[in-house]
Amino acid sequence: MTTAAPLLDVADLTIAFPTGTPVIDFGFTVAEGETLAVVGESGSGKSLTALAVMRLLPPAAKIVAGAIRLKGRDLRALPEPEMRRVRGREIAMIFQEPMTSLNPVLTVGRQIAEVLRLHEGMSAPAARARTIELLDLVRVADPHRRVDDFPHRLSGGMRQRVMIAMAVACRPRLLIADEPTTALDVTIQAQVLDLLDRLRRDLGMALLLITHDLGIVGQWADRVVVMYAGRRVEQADATRVLDDPLHPYTRGLLAASPRLDASLHYSAGPLREIPGSIASARGQPGCPFAPRCPLAQPSCRIRPPPLAAVRPGRLVACPVTTASELADVAAVGL
Repeated sequence: MTTAAPLLDVADLTIAFPTGTPVIDFGFTVAEGETLAVVGESGSGKSLTALAVMRLLPPAAKIVAGAIRLKGRDLRALPEPEMRRVRGREIAMIFQEPMTSLNPVLTVGRQIAEVLRLHEGMSAPAARARTIELLDLVRVADPHRRVDDFPHRLSGGMRQRVMIAMAVACRPRLLIADEPTTALDVTIQAQVLDLLDRLRRDLGMALLLITHDLGIVGQWADRVVVMYAGRRVEQADATRVLDDPLHPYTRGLLAASPRLDASLHYSAGPLREIPGSIASARGQPGCPFAPRCPLAQPSCRIRPPPLAAVRPGRLVACPVTTASELADVAAVGL
């Protein structure tokens, strides 16, 4: 039985600035129709990775190593005019802050229609009609009127829906959502995530969800990659990561997140913070999490631990937990 090639394959990606290297040997795959969540604190390199996939890195940033392939096609090697055709049609991105991503002097309808006219060659009347359909698709109330509104007249949740409508206008194969619920209240967050999941299923897209909140991962993601200081530290199915986190950093993220108990009330007791701050992009010897890790051994400060497979589909970069997990596997004869 052959395994289908992934839709997106990012391998050994390294991104450097003149002042440091914030992403080091990072990699993941996204299958057709899958939702993959990349999780980590602010400063982990999540958004830089997404911008690298889109080839929209800031001028000071350079991809110095690694491959980015969309269905086997090397996106790094594409000429810029061809890459422009990929953006929007094959890969689309919802940026973190819709108020700064939308042009304040153009109506939201005109901004969505621009995507359709550029990539689909639609006439102005046809693009406007399709724009109204897209606003209705993402459940913007009264789309015939809202199509002529400027961004400042819409709430944060409605602006995010406009960004989603723009992103899915050409039915891309992959949608990248970079912190799509930032600055939204919890009710609107759930609505936006539910909308993204419905569109993924209805339009047959894959979704790369970038977030710092492990609490949203279990309901909407199939697999999770945990990122710390530009490196992959754990990867597994979402339920495995949430039910049995192996890396000390993943455990710290879960301990710092509110959890619902069986009666659907938030568990009592204070949240536990991860001491210290994320490692500098200038780099340091050893595991980047070692200065904050309660399980750190002297060897952890010498060299970065490799990402090891402890079970099929279960990867972790921690010698302490890896040794323990492999011993448990051997004990039960797996």
